[in-house]
Amino acid sequence: MKGLEEIGSIKTIRFLLYSILHVIYHNVIDHLFSIPPARKLYLQLVGARIGNDSVIMDVRFFNWHQNGPKGLLIGNECFVGDETLIDLYDNVVLEDQVTLAQRVTVLTHLNVGYKNHPLQKYFPKTSKQVVFKKGSVIGANCTILPGVTVGSLSFVAAGSVVTKSVPANTLVAGVPAKKVRNIE
Repeated sequence: MKGLEEIGSIKTIRFLLYSILHVIYHNVIDHLFSIPPARKLYLQLVGARIGNDSVIMDVRFFNWHQNGPKGLLIGNECFVGDETLIDLYDNVVLEDQVTLAQRVTVLTHLNVGYKNHPLQKYFPKTSKQVVFKKGSVIGANCTILPGVTVGSLSFVAAGSVVTKSVPANTLVAGVPAKKVRNIE
């Protein structure tokens, strides 16, 4: 009941409605019609904007109740790999020809818990959009933190944790991700 008291009845109803949409996506679309065009069509029907020739594999979304699928913008000729996890608390933007390989995690918010959690004063609830510029590639098992922009034609090596924005035409790698070299 504490959660209901903290967020109120309107947000609770919104949460329940978006939970139903998520259950339909995960249990019906993703399992019965386990093909990328079905996922793409369903996401478009519930408000996501997805361009031509983009492929959405077995992707998981969470926090549908905040910004919802309308906060998901995927350009033309993008690929989002299996077991990718996308936080829809804030906007997630993939410009044209972006690749997110398998098991990429995209986070758009930080919240340590209820308003009275002892760490709230050190880590207040925040959210920031994540943007992948045209032609960027994110390797398998990367984690992208809130507020990051990955510049156009940049490559994030597999397993990296991106805590800061990546300039255009750059290869980054590591935990945390650091510049390896320019791509030119």
